[in-house]
Amino acid sequence: MKFAFIHAQKAHFKVATMCRLFGVSRQGYYASIRRPPSRQIDKERALRNRIQTLYVESRETYGSPRLLRALHDEGFSVGKRRVERAMRSMGIRAANRRRSRITTTDSPLHRAAENHLARDFTASRPDERWVTDISYIWTGQGWSYLAVILDLFSRGVVGWALDTTLTTRLPLAALDMALRRRHPDHGLLHHSDRGCQYTSAEYRGVLDNLGVTVSMSRKGNCWDNAVAESFFATLKKELVYRRTWATRSELRDAVFEYIEIFYNRLRLHSSIGYKTPAMVERQHALDNAA
Repeated sequence: MKFAFIHAQKAHFKVATMCRLFGVSRQGYYASIRRPPSRQIDKERALRNRIQTLYVESRETYGSPRLLRALHDEGFSVGKRRVERAMRSMGIRAANRRRSRITTTDSPLHRAAENHLARDFTASRPDERWVTDISYIWTGQGWSYLAVILDLFSRGVVGWALDTTLTTRLPLAALDMALRRRHPDHGLLHHSDRGCQYTSAEYRGVLDNLGVTVSMSRKGNCWDNAVAESFFATLKKELVYRRTWATRSELRDAVFEYIEIFYNRLRLHSSIGYKTPAMVERQHALDNAA
């Protein structure tokens, strides 16, 4: 590896100087570049090239656990420490999270529902349990607000909407998308926080007419809706905080591409065994068709 480094840097530093610093001979260096690469060096180069490609394909968001799983799925026999070592030497690291703030507030005029979900974030089939929440994103044209609905079975986003205000219209648009896409049977549980958008008569009326069981987090307890909170933390880490957004239209296009293409169909989710939501739902459909 010392000779490989010297060879890569010879355009910038004298070979003799680098050989002296690394404690190797010039004769050894020149002999090494005349020899064909060893099998081990070829394997290491192939591994690093694949790590780089997977990292880029993940929008530079994957850390060592997801990279390791992706490599194993492709047949690479490699351990976590080796991947971490390669990442450090290549200057690769996952994006960091930032703290978020609360965007929904409860209303004393609205009746809240019981917490029927009770932090059980599992589901036995699609459209058995949905969770939803709202967050904010700054653009050069002002704030945009994003509402999402996630299916706990696959952890995929089944409905989402962007708007410029925090009215009930925003989560209703996300709910409308989810209902049109999924057509859930009776027995669906819908969980949210106690924000006035979700406790409003308009929003509750849609759910009641569909026979949906309404569940809400306890007051001031974000852990009761941890999956939705986690989604927004991931979205902001992997997309929002990585650049500035000049316009709301620019943001909308990016959110569409992130959710519909990357998050639902390409991103490996640790909570579902390092699969994609699309893979989980496709396998469920195949198992039930057999």
